[in-house]
Amino acid sequence: MTRKGGKTPGTDDATDFGSLVGPVTPVRGKSRVPLRKPPPPPRARFARADDQAVLEESLSIGPSEVGLENGDELNFRRPHIPLKVLKDLRRGKYSIQNELDLHGLTANEARVMLREFMADVLLEGHRCVRIVHGKGLRSGPRGPVLKVKLNKWLPQWEQVLAFTTAPARDGGTGALYVLLAR
Repeated sequence: MTRKGGKTPGTDDATDFGSLVGPVTPVRGKSRVPLRKPPPPPRARFARADDQAVLEESLSIGPSEVGLENGDELNFRRPHIPLKVLKDLRRGKYSIQNELDLHGLTANEARVMLREFMADVLLEGHRCVRIVHGKGLRSGPRGPVLKVKLNKWLPQWEQVLAFTTAPARDGGTGALYVLLAR
């Protein structure tokens, strides 16, 4: 009797396999060769999109604008201004002589208003002013736009000796006290 394929039941399968494959060496021990590469680790579907959005946002704003959050306090003083003056300014020991409210404005509108305001207060000889920029709560993921811009714009005026975040009673992290040269 023969099987399918023409073999007789008494034929040794190992001998047939050896003649077909050739000489082989058996693997010793427990080492095994993986048959296929393991699949890549799972990754959240939206993580790549989030990472890409963060990257694009970080590239779209300048390096001086990165890292400022809603609750961050601003402090600036010229090198020749003592630290005590900045602390006194922060504590509200200077009387506020004028005020500018910028919140709700775009950056371009705010810049125009700031220029006009600074020209007026410097002409009038004011010593200390308050600028309200808002906390940036409605700015979304961009954070506080006007706060960041003021931090960049104010030091450009030589007459700005120092500025700092106002105390909570006068706007907190949504306002600045600015000390001006006479």
